Amino acid sequence: MKAETWTIVGVGIFFGLVSPIYWLLTNDWTGTTALVMTFLLCALLGFYLGVVANQIPGRPEDRSDGEIADGAGELGFFPPYSWWPLFTAAALAVVVLGVVFGWWLFIIGSGILGVMVVGWVFEYYRGIHAH
Repeated sequence: MKAETWTIVGVGIFFGLVSPIYWLLTNDWTGTTALVMTFLLCALLGFYLGVVANQIPGRPEDRSDGEIADGAGELGFFPPYSWWPLFTAAALAVVVLGVVFGWWLFIIGSGILGVMVVGWVFEYYRGIHAH
């Protein structure tokens, strides 16, 4: 993750240098705030990637003598298709529309959203994809 860390840190340095220059040239609060927030986001992500890179010893991607075959093997669990994200998004849309049209719709949507989130979280404990 060292390459990822330095990429994000480099982008953060760019935004950190551009932010005051942009402010001096335009006196625009909105753009300057966006640039500063982007710099802070890059700093946070770069810090996180740096900490995680120190916790993972010897990734083949980080070694100069690393081979493609060194990274072979099981990489993790990748879920198959799932309908739960679609229904969760639809329930969230009902919740947001409930804020606009009435609290009764918000309450109904919140109940449906709760069921959808629980279904999505526990999807791999039941049924065809259980393990």
